[in-house]
Amino acid sequence: MKSVKMWGFSNQTHLHHYNQLSSLAFLSSNPPIIFNKCNHRMAVKNPIGSQPIHAVAAANDNDENGSSAVVSKGSGTTARGRRLLKVREEKRKREYDRLHNYPAWAKVIEDACKNDEELRAAVGDSVGNPELMRKRIEERVRKKGRNFNKSKTGSVVSFKVSFREADTAILSCFTECFNPLDSYIWFELYGSPSDRDVDLIGSVIQSWYVMGRLGAFNSSNLQLANSSMEYDPLYDAEMGFNVMPSSFHDISDVEFQDNWGRVWVDLGTSDYFAVDVLLNCLTVLSSEYLGIQQIVFGGRRIGDWEEGMTDPGFGYKYFKI
Repeated sequence: MKSVKMWGFSNQTHLHHYNQLSSLAFLSSNPPIIFNKCNHRMAVKNPIGSQPIHAVAAANDNDENGSSAVVSKGSGTTARGRRLLKVREEKRKREYDRLHNYPAWAKVIEDACKNDEELRAAVGDSVGNPELMRKRIEERVRKKGRNFNKSKTGSVVSFKVSFREADTAILSCFTECFNPLDSYIWFELYGSPSDRDVDLIGSVIQSWYVMGRLGAFNSSNLQLANSSMEYDPLYDAEMGFNVMPSSFHDISDVEFQDNWGRVWVDLGTSDYFAVDVLLNCLTVLSSEYLGIQQIVFGGRRIGDWEEGMTDPGFGYKYFKI
């Protein structure tokens, strides 16, 4: 082995240091450096190649991992392929169910949707899904009633009006009397009310109560009721201000059980004129929007009303006043 002469050292010393550097070249990640006669730096080449030893080892590891990855990928299907396969299977199953197990009533509704915009709007995007379609139809019937085409939902027959007193605990007898301070007003409809029907009746009763609370039902101050409107009518504001006020005292929520509804009232100092106003409102409501069979003033229980039953599953509904 040739010795390299370094400045200021003997040949034997040069040989000794060169041997040590050569032995450490295989163990160090950075190649050793030797100096020539002019004290210039010169890198010693790695016997394995131009790359450091640890880089070669990492490359070998990558090659092994790459080969194992190739083997694992080729061993089965990919996740994306399995998802696509599942989607195709579900689509084929839905198509089979639609052709062989699709309900006849759902096909009828789909055909009817072609010529009925309101029904098509109620069904929405549930076409092809019988269960969702059933829920949409039931929700529509619950809110707006069963008739999709009839715009006027009232009754051509006028309702019956009767006044009764609360029945006793034992006998089911009534007298033709009505206590305006503590009585129920009952409404018998032609069928179970929808949410729309409950809102209509409840809104009328609520408006009636608000007017009475503000003293609207005061027959002592009807200055224009019997006056002629052909000429300039005269209204005495001072007289109206000095009249004894009347006020509706209290009212309950409007409750419904099946086709019966009721509301408890305490008219307070309001006149019977309030009852006339209510009946006038309910007459138009019954003829134009929902049918009312009869209205009963008084009584604690009537029909098949069950006191304390407030389960919506058994037909109970209410309107909050």
